[in-house]
Amino acid sequence: MPGEISLAPGLLIAMPQLQDPNFRKAVVLMLEHDERGSFGLVINRPSEARLSDLLDGIEIEWKGPINEAAWRGGPVQPETGWILHESIPELADVDGTLQVADDLFLSSAPSALRLLAERPPRHLRFMLGYAGWGPGQLEEELTAGAWVNAEASAELLFDTPSSSVWDESLRRMGIDPSALVPAAGVH
Repeated sequence: MPGEISLAPGLLIAMPQLQDPNFRKAVVLMLEHDERGSFGLVINRPSEARLSDLLDGIEIEWKGPINEAAWRGGPVQPETGWILHESIPELADVDGTLQVADDLFLSSAPSALRLLAERPPRHLRFMLGYAGWGPGQLEEELTAGAWVNAEASAELLFDTPSSSVWDESLRRMGIDPSALVPAAGVH
């Protein structure tokens, strides 16, 4: 439709009235949005799990920092894994790798995971699970004021402390996070 805002790729930023604990103050990197539904990854929720421990469980050796955390990408299928990373020339032709934004890529193939574990780039996040919405569900939540959308940024994802991503994403839009109060509808 003309004038329709594209949500993917982009960010969804939870507003204070969204009290679902899975999405309270969440920032979601939207990867797909169409008439069949929506798919994204929460980018500001580190888990307690160490990436090296998770990969050991599937017999892949992690050669990056030993305390690198896995991240909670969302409540849906937490047993699935997704890798957000900077550009890696070796992954240019690997199936299952797609460019999301400037210097932000998503890989999901086991071959990509092995390569990234062997030679981890400086910017990498291993995400467990995802956020998903059925047909029309996200539109209803947007209309209710539960989310605002913004442009995706590798710098926000990789260079901003996870505890500051929500505040910083709002500030980039010119919104003072401390001025927000839970409310519904248009004011």
